[in-house]
Amino acid sequence: MKLAVTIVICTITSFVSFGQRTKYLKAFKHHAVITTNDTIHYHTYSKKSIDSTENVILYLQGSKAKSLYQTMEEDGKTYIGTVIPLDFSLLPDNYLFVVISKKGLPFLTKMDEEFPIPESYFKNQTLSYRAFQADEVIKDLTKIHKNKFGKIIALGHSEGSDVVAKLGTINSKVTHFGYWSGGGNTQLIDFITFTRKKVDKGLISEEEAQREINSILEEFKKIMENPHATNKFWEGETNSYNRWSSFSEPPIDNLLQISNPIYVAIGTKDQAVALESAYLIPVEFIRHKKNNLTFKVYPNLDHLFGKELQNGKFEDHWDDIFKDFLNWINEN
Repeated sequence: MKLAVTIVICTITSFVSFGQRTKYLKAFKHHAVITTNDTIHYHTYSKKSIDSTENVILYLQGSKAKSLYQTMEEDGKTYIGTVIPLDFSLLPDNYLFVVISKKGLPFLTKMDEEFPIPESYFKNQTLSYRAFQADEVIKDLTKIHKNKFGKIIALGHSEGSDVVAKLGTINSKVTHFGYWSGGGNTQLIDFITFTRKKVDKGLISEEEAQREINSILEEFKKIMENPHATNKFWEGETNSYNRWSSFSEPPIDNLLQISNPIYVAIGTKDQAVALESAYLIPVEFIRHKKNNLTFKVYPNLDHLFGKELQNGKFEDHWDDIFKDFLNWINEN
């Protein structure tokens, strides 16, 4: 994963009104799982009461160090940003939508006020911790609502896809897995793959590519020599060595341990995850004679399932993929 990117937008979708966005924001209910050494904050949304829902969809967002929602007042207007790209009108009436705050980050912050990222975030910026969070939230939901949910769906995007794969190795209650914009190999190989692609496109020479690759390999060595460092960063001021070493684990190793249905979605124009890495997933499932994989490649779509148009604008297709995903859930 070249950069584990998440969506931060000022509208949930281009056709959702401000009033609707405010309604969705206010409709969230807030919960906490309190353990001996930790408190996990999660948030639920449903069109009706939780008691009327039959299925759960847990969304695991990407790597951005941001609150789930951000607001800003300017010239008498309120702007809302979010890392949740879902158009809530598409959510079935019998679904409970769940999302988890990352460690140390609140549900809501103000866009125009700096929020210092706490040390607790960097210490827990790991694959194992995010999977632990998800596991604890599912346990809490199923404990509170015993025998309630027929389907428990875990949907991860970008970094969240790695979390979904890991979650599948520790939680047996998840019935369906969504693995979006994620590769099969270690994230670290994507940097080298994209460098080689620049050579193929004639953007850099072989000599320049080798210098770039050597530099990348040296950086990997530094990361692995200081795997738990929370004060050293690479590819972004909030991507710590602790994060990179943890998320260097190849997701295919975890995906192959899952027996329930998996829906993998990747765009051919993804600039954060090498498409070649994603193709490792169906190859390995075939090699291991596993038939619980649905592998969908979306032509001309990028990491966020957007399509670049000739005029330089982008056409959003996230909702189309989500509709495909819901249909797949109903069929499986």
